[in-house]
Amino acid sequence: MEDQEMQLKVKRVTDKFTESMYVLANEPSVALYRLQEHVRRSLPELVQHKTDMQSWEEQSQGAIYTVEYACSAVKSMTNSSLYFKSIEGLLRQAITIKDHLSATQGRSDVNPSPSPLDPAQPPSTS
Repeated sequence: MEDQEMQLKVKRVTDKFTESMYVLANEPSVALYRLQEHVRRSLPELVQHKTDMQSWEEQSQGAIYTVEYACSAVKSMTNSSLYFKSIEGLLRQAITIKDHLSATQGRSDVNPSPSPLDPAQPPSTS
């Protein structure tokens, strides 16, 4: 009777050991299968996200270029204020000279002589 009990116990231990070895032997393949399954399910979504991100990056780069170009244009405009002040001074000087010439011409036009190029004057028949 003891012999049968011992055989039963040995059989149980060997069965458990065999089952444990089988699980251990097959565990990496099950893990790799699960990993492959996960990659196959999530890869299309990741590819779409990557495509979206690349598109957003291109749009962002375009916007950054536009902003940088606008900033440089504004800086150029602020630097050009010196030139505008110079132009304003020259225009004021030209207006002053024109007024001075008009005043001088007005004094000398007491006896105006007709100009051959002035269309307002009738041609002289002398």
